[in-house]
Amino acid sequence: MWTPSTPFAPPGSKLDLEEGVALTPKFDANGLVTVITVDDASGEVLMLAHMNAEALARTLETGDAWYFSRSRNALWRKGETSGHTQRVVEMRVDCDQDAILIRVTQQGPACHTNRRSCFYRVVEPGVDGASLRITHAPNQP
Repeated sequence: MWTPSTPFAPPGSKLDLEEGVALTPKFDANGLVTVITVDDASGEVLMLAHMNAEALARTLETGDAWYFSRSRNALWRKGETSGHTQRVVEMRVDCDQDAILIRVTQQGPACHTNRRSCFYRVVEPGVDGASLRITHAPNQP
């Protein structure tokens, strides 16, 4: 959702979004854009979160990863209480600018469960082929 107070220009035409040089994120109806966070060294997906315009602007200004917590309805800098910080190495935007990928240097675990990644479980077909079960991924206790 773009408003006059958003620090980014409003999304333009399809051609501008896909081929233009301006960062004009397409925030959803709640003012958020989805962010995939990847470890720069390993390429491992660490987490999926959301940013509002302020979190995105602070991330760009500081180089630290800032997010918007939907459950707390609040802005937060990754690691501000845990010390498990994320320093942004690279930021990418997808073709229609409604998703962002950031590559980070991760200090400590990324997940609030104290695991390296939030994606520590695997969904597998059950023995009868009809049901599903979740198991822990290798190297993810």
